Amino acid sequence: MFRGSLIAITAATLMSAPAHAGGHSMSIVETAVSAGNFTTLAAALEAAGLVETLQGEGPFTVFAPTDAAFAALPEGTLEELLKPENKDKLTAILTYHVVPGKVMSGDLTDDMTAATVQGSEVMIDLDNGVMVDEATVVQADIETSNGVIHVIDQVILPE
Repeated sequence: MFRGSLIAITAATLMSAPAHAGGHSMSIVETAVSAGNFTTLAAALEAAGLVETLQGEGPFTVFAPTDAAFAALPEGTLEELLKPENKDKLTAILTYHVVPGKVMSGDLTDDMTAATVQGSEVMIDLDNGVMVDEATVVQADIETSNGVIHVIDQVILPE
């Protein structure tokens, strides 16, 4: 299922290349797919119907969990979330990883909060590196044509 979704997303993104913005030609989704370590995120975005949104104009800031972050979820959690009847819950989790606007690491301050597309706020902590809720930012400031990606080591969950 993930492989088929990844192929569909890749084909769709290659056929609908966005306008070049700031010298970055790939959207958030295209950048994530081409990186190779976000196949689970790409499949989840497709299952939630969010691919088109994150290929839109933006700008968006995405805290993107790696495949390893999704693999660390309790056994069966991801499979359960990907079921069609759980689309609303999956959408809430994924949109909790998205902040409207383009927020670069230099824009962050310790103990700040940022409102997510989901409606809740994430807490940013700079005491021990950059943390978003309980996740560590392992790679920051990946600029795209419609925003920025910050790679995180855990899936963050709204309360």
